[in-house]
Order: sequence, then structure tokens, then C-alpha cells
Amino acid sequence: MNRREIIAPPARSWREIPQQVKPRAMSPEGRRRAVWSAVKTVTAIAVAGGLAWSGAQVVAMLQGNAKKIAAAGEARPVKDVVLITDGVLDQAWLGRTLALPKGATLMQLDLYQLRARLTASGQVRAATLARTFPATLTVTLTENSPVARVMAQEAGEPPHMLLVARDGTVFAGEGFDPAMVETLPWLDGVALTRKGAGFAPIAGMEKAADLLGKAKLEAEHLYRSWQVVSLAQLASDRQIVVQTRDGTKIVFGTAADFFPQLARLDALLDAARAKTSEPIREINLAVGPEVPVAFADTKPAPGETAQRVMPPRLATPATARLPA
Repeated sequence: MNRREIIAPPARSWREIPQQVKPRAMSPEGRRRAVWSAVKTVTAIAVAGGLAWSGAQVVAMLQGNAKKIAAAGEARPVKDVVLITDGVLDQAWLGRTLALPKGATLMQLDLYQLRARLTASGQVRAATLARTFPATLTVTLTENSPVARVMAQEAGEPPHMLLVARDGTVFAGEGFDPAMVETLPWLDGVALTRKGAGFAPIAGMEKAADLLGKAKLEAEHLYRSWQVVSLAQLASDRQIVVQTRDGTKIVFGTAADFFPQLARLDALLDAARAKTSEPIREINLAVGPEVPVAFADTKPAPGETAQRVMPPRLATPATARLPA
């Protein structure tokens, strides 16, 4: 009997078994979510497209306006020059200093060059120039205010007066009330040196300005009598020397606050006037509370008539001569 080989049928997978199951239908809520998601996608695409189109229109409009403004600025000459300042300079000074070419347009103006003209004299500390189309130039100035004056003389020229600002800036000064200028004390013991078209700032002037400012604010009756302020001893001894109109020499120390020194000076002068009519030659406030006072020598020599000796009155300080 022949032996037969038995072959087993291949195994079948459950995946091959027919499935008679229908897919689950989408619920109404699911359909609403799907529709809303599609709407949001379409809306976002539309909004992005609209923004891009609007941006392109705005850019084109701005470019067109810029071209129109530039064309208008190039076509029309400057009609108005508006001055805004915190000082005393006026429209006439501005016109002379700017010296705008006749028929010049806003776009033809070199604002950096014009600013340099405005600040060259030293009276203008800062200047801002702005174009206002179609034909207006606006100039805003910040000016220096004088706190003292100085005499200067160049080779072959007569002496002339210059004004000095708080930061030491020296300038000729224009537009100030002459009566106000007459109240400013003279500076002595300073050297003027050229710097560009003007002068180099005076060293130590801010300390002197502090003294003058406090005196004018806190003791104006004393300040009005001050005629000359010397900075000759400022760097070496830290002292500022004031000479009054009646010849009294007053020494202030810069190491201490000026207000207590002014208070001591006021009290000392009141006490001296109450006790004697002798003129005071010198008061040294730099040494502290114990203030030494020197009176003018009024004692006559034997056989001479008594005569009051006053220190010489100084009308103006020594003239600062500029190097040739």
C-alpha cells in the first residue's frame, strides 16, 4: 500500500473573512465641526489675501505721495522761515545768518550747513531745522545766557566787550538789553584763546557762575555792588576774588558752599557799618567762620590833615589780549 502524503490547507487570517459591517455615519455635531473648520480655513486665506493687497496699495500710495511732496518741494521756493527760540535773537538775525539763496527750495537746502552757521557765533547752543512742505522752514534755537562779560583785544584792534555763558562759552552777544548787560560783572584773571571761528571755553567758569547765581538769587543787594570777578587764584588756591564798586576785595573759597559764605559776608558788613565808618579793604571768607577783615589805613601822619584813603576803583578788569 502506497503511502500518501497529506498536505494541510494554508491557514487563513481573520482579515480574509468578509466583514458585513457598514461604516459609522457622521453625527450632526461632527458635520458642523467639519463645516466650521472649512469656513475658518477659507476665511483665513481670504483675510491674508486682503491684507497683502491692502499693504501693496498703501505702499504704492505712500510712494506716490512721497514723489508728489518731493516734486512740490522742488518746485516751490521757500516762502516762510519760522523762528522758535528761548532767547533774544530775532527774525532779522535769523535771516542774515541763514542767508538763504533767492528762490531756493526746501529740498535744495543743506540743513547741516545752515545749522553750522547758526551755532558759529557761540550764542546759539543748539539749533534744529525742519522742512515743512511745501515751502516752510522751521528753526528752533536754544540760546546761551550771559553771566559775565570780558574785555578782549586782538592785535591792531581796539578792545571790545564779549559775553560769557555759564559753561564758559564766549560770544559777542546780540539782542540783549544793554541795561541788563551793564549789571553783569567783569571777568579778570582769564585768558582767551581762539578755537575755530570763535573762542575756547573759559576754564572754571561754571564754579564762578555758581557763585554769581547764588549771590543774585539769595543776596541781590550784595551782587549789585560786584564789579569784577577774578579767576586768577581759582586753579592754584581754589579761590574766587570779587572786587566791589567801592573797592572792597572779597575772597570766596570754592571748597565750601557759597551760601554760608554769602550769609557771613552780609552779617559782617552789617556789623561793620554799625560800628565804624572806615572803608573795608579786604574780607577773606575762604578761611572759614573766623573771617579776617582789613580796613583801609586812614590814620594821618604827624602834621598831616586826616584824609580817608580808599582803594583804587577798578572800572574794568585787565583786557585779555588775544595772540596774533
